[in-house]
Amino acid sequence: MKPVEKNPGCELDLGWINSINVNLSAVNDFAKQLAASKVLKDEYRAAWILKAITLIDLTTLAGDDTNSNVSRLCFKATKPIAEDLLKELGFSYDKGCPIKTAAVCVYPSKVPDAVQTLKKLGYYKKVNVASVATGFPAGQTPLKARLEEIRYAVEKGANEIDIVIDRSLVLTGQWEELYREIQQMKEACGLAHMKTILATGELDTLINIYKASLVAMMAGSDFIKTSTGKESVNATLQFGIVMARAIKEYQQKMGYKVGLKPAGGVRNAKDALSWMVLVKELLGNDWLDAELFRFGASGLLGDLECNLYEFVTGKYPAAYEFSMG
Repeated sequence: MKPVEKNPGCELDLGWINSINVNLSAVNDFAKQLAASKVLKDEYRAAWILKAITLIDLTTLAGDDTNSNVSRLCFKATKPIAEDLLKELGFSYDKGCPIKTAAVCVYPSKVPDAVQTLKKLGYYKKVNVASVATGFPAGQTPLKARLEEIRYAVEKGANEIDIVIDRSLVLTGQWEELYREIQQMKEACGLAHMKTILATGELDTLINIYKASLVAMMAGSDFIKTSTGKESVNATLQFGIVMARAIKEYQQKMGYKVGLKPAGGVRNAKDALSWMVLVKELLGNDWLDAELFRFGASGLLGDLECNLYEFVTGKYPAAYEFSMG
């Protein structure tokens, strides 16, 4: 797939925003169909799982993050599957294996650790360095501080920034202010790709999620992302359906493709494959690529690796056999 042209955004169109309606019954029915889908079996399922691994932003966002666990994260990102298992699947790290995660995602203060480790491994920019910013996860710090946090992360080597919006602007319908804030964040990102976290579980309604998605794209977001992973409700298929429909509408009207990133709650192979089917059905095959679709996850990789082990051996391993430690 050729590189996706970055979304330049457009003027805020309040008429478009205010015309939005969402059919809740239709969204719920489609979500149930996706959750019940069992169309992928055997080698086809294994192939989709391998693809899912390449779509992961492997994440650590803990208060006790250290240089060592960020380094381990980077090692795992570059070689996400055990070598003996990988060989059984027909790949080898010694022969330019394409199986690696799309990015590692860390706090701004840990960006230098991630950059340094990936450079030592020869994978800097082959595996992207993403950083959360803008007062993550609440987004309630002053705008000036949020913008400085973005600039710091970019200066230290992050080439992707996951910003978080001020949810109160959505809940009170302050679309112009939300648009202006995201525009300034996009400018602060410079050449780094910007993923806009909507924190969908805190936006009250699917209509608010659709409207916030459109405003974020109008302001120049390269991706829209469901959640910080810290909310009580994170990535649900209903949220994904609404966001995907907004992405499709924006692409049809403006001509630019914007990415989708579910984060929080995508914990196993079944969840991941349901999201991939959602993307294929609503957005098309072009979106089944790291340029346009990511999983924000910390525990997902372990379950995907266990599922590949089961495919190869016929036995599901104990959880500790494929751990990040």
